[in-house]
Amino acid sequence: MKKTALVVCPGRGSYNKAELGYISNNFSDKALQAQFDAVRAAAGLATVSELDQQAVFSRSIHLKADNAAALIFAAGVGDYHNINSNHFDVVAVTGNSMGWYTALGCAGVLTPASGMQMVTDMALLTADGAGAQFIYPVIDDNWQPDNNRIALVQQQLAIHSSELFMSIVYGGYAVIAGSEQAVKAAMAALPPCDERFPMLLAGHAAFHTGFMQAASDKALSLWPAARFNQPQLPLIDGRGQIWPNFGSDLAALQRYTLQHQVCQPYNFSKALQVAVKEFAPQHIILLGPGASLGGAVAQSLIEINWQGLSSKQDFIAAQQSERPYVLSMGIAEQRLLLG
Repeated sequence: MKKTALVVCPGRGSYNKAELGYISNNFSDKALQAQFDAVRAAAGLATVSELDQQAVFSRSIHLKADNAAALIFAAGVGDYHNINSNHFDVVAVTGNSMGWYTALGCAGVLTPASGMQMVTDMALLTADGAGAQFIYPVIDDNWQPDNNRIALVQQQLAIHSSELFMSIVYGGYAVIAGSEQAVKAAMAALPPCDERFPMLLAGHAAFHTGFMQAASDKALSLWPAARFNQPQLPLIDGRGQIWPNFGSDLAALQRYTLQHQVCQPYNFSKALQVAVKEFAPQHIILLGPGASLGGAVAQSLIEINWQGLSSKQDFIAAQQSERPYVLSMGIAEQRLLLG
């Protein structure tokens, strides 16, 4: 009997050194890969195949905005097509930040070719935007809210109120963006933790803030609503709003995609929480590349005590079952359960 599943798509930071070769190693649909390559080649850009099959990972090449976006979109849509439809019934799809575009591709709002074109366009447009982005934890080691860290983040947002903004609510992490000066000052003021944070996100501008207004204006002119199709699956956006399959207002979906979520905060935690409450999936499937979504997904579930999860230890114990609740395409042994 089929299991119902929610599909979740990762954001921009998910193709790194460990993911080099991910697409060529896992893609079973070569015709789909050829479509992605054709779009890139027609634009005079490195193809997905060329980038993924490089002998050595290069930060200057693979983290370049449009290259990273192309690799992540291709990997995500390819993974979606690799989910065994005889075993899983996908009931809804959502994503984190750039993962919203991948979600649109999975749901059929964008064709593979138009989706690749959109992520390339948006990466180029937003890369021209000013500012920077960093991430900081607002939870403790047991994945419970850390009120002191939350207060410190809010303090920095207040001090730099015209230049620093919440960008993404990402499980137990705050992703903050703004001017380079404000980001630098906030990072210096926040106490270091876990030997990694606050962490500047390399190659990221002030995404999901007003710094992206010019990119949004240009995107709206390039991508009219006529280029969008009706969703074939329900979509949950970065506000927690559900876009129904075969019954969505495409003009509103275009405005949300190219205006609201480009210039306003993206609440990934709320998107995931609404999705599990409304669709009660038997599994959550995380698309690749990578497996970076797992922590934020677990933390978002713990926040609402989903299925009795109340701590990091609860989640780890649940994941040690024969068929874990959260299945990641980026983890080899879990990928086998999905094919």
